[in-house]
Amino acid sequence: MRSSPRHVRALRGLLGTLLTALAVVAALITATAPAQADTTICEPFGSTTVQGRYVVQNNRWGTTQTQCVSASDTGFKVTRADGSVPTNGAPKSYPSIFNGCHYTNCSPGTNLPAQLSTVSSAPSSISYGYVSDAVYNASYDIWLDPTPRKDGVNRTEIMIWFNKVGPVQPIGSQVGTATVGGRTWQVWSGNNGGNDVLSFVAPSAIASWDFDVMDFVRQAVARGMAENDWYLTSVQAGFEPWQNGAGLSVNSFSSTVNTGGTGPGDPGGPAACKVSYGTNTWQGGFTADVTVSNTGSAAVDNWKLAFALPSGQRITNAWNASVTPSSGAVTASGLSHNARIAPGGSQSFGFQGTSSGTFAKPTAFSLNGTACAVA
Repeated sequence: MRSSPRHVRALRGLLGTLLTALAVVAALITATAPAQADTTICEPFGSTTVQGRYVVQNNRWGTTQTQCVSASDTGFKVTRADGSVPTNGAPKSYPSIFNGCHYTNCSPGTNLPAQLSTVSSAPSSISYGYVSDAVYNASYDIWLDPTPRKDGVNRTEIMIWFNKVGPVQPIGSQVGTATVGGRTWQVWSGNNGGNDVLSFVAPSAIASWDFDVMDFVRQAVARGMAENDWYLTSVQAGFEPWQNGAGLSVNSFSSTVNTGGTGPGDPGGPAACKVSYGTNTWQGGFTADVTVSNTGSAAVDNWKLAFALPSGQRITNAWNASVTPSSGAVTASGLSHNARIAPGGSQSFGFQGTSSGTFAKPTAFSLNGTACAVA
């Protein structure tokens, strides 16, 4: 039977009403549907992948008490942290998120391990959530080793303490202060019985920061705790709790390691920088005039020259560069007007200092992590 126009209009109206109702129902379902559930990990060494590129690990190794973390798309939160350990010893765990390899567990798509001489930059960002009713540090762990190992303990551990609550301190003893990444840090050095540890402790809590991991790696190289032919194996961020810890969170995290690009050196080839170090000395003091030449084919931006002052020498003032700390392993950084060294170009700076004992010149220099020839 052929439908009349009136019947067609009625059917169309009914169909339109039905489709509208279905759309409303679908919208309500979408609006009230829960987001993708977070992953809860309570196994001591359990882990999961987030963002398809990082690993969140519970990493409870210093206690038999229960610890759980909830991993989200952006980071993780400690949801349970039972028990405590003495504050004069090791922490009870290191719940964390990482890029790289940790005890054979490698994050998806990572290009780590990577030889330090091939790394032009390693930008990272972090946003922490803190609590006050616990004893802990909030810290990065940056691992370096002479070999591209993906398992076991590395030779050198760099720790960056963004915050600490309670009577805890890094491994070893304080050896000075340093300006790294535009911030001032207490510097601690020691050995935990399994590896060397170089720690940078913020004088006050840092809630979030974007920085270059290689700024800290270069400090380790300049202080003789790593070499340019060593490997960066992982970049980790999390917490070391001694007491409690529930509620601590990494709200966001990113880590990228850029290799094979803009550094001043050609790994395995001749040095792409040269340093001239002239001095004028007198009883108890000296001046140094330093020229840094870029002998490579690419410009060096935000140059940093690392070297070790011989024992007994201390810098009292400097010009055309910021030189910190005043003794030991120091780093000279270009200022706003001379921060770039063009290919074939050079920058000069100088400083005055005091000295005791037999005077000597530094024997090695590295420009942005790459060893330089000495003129």
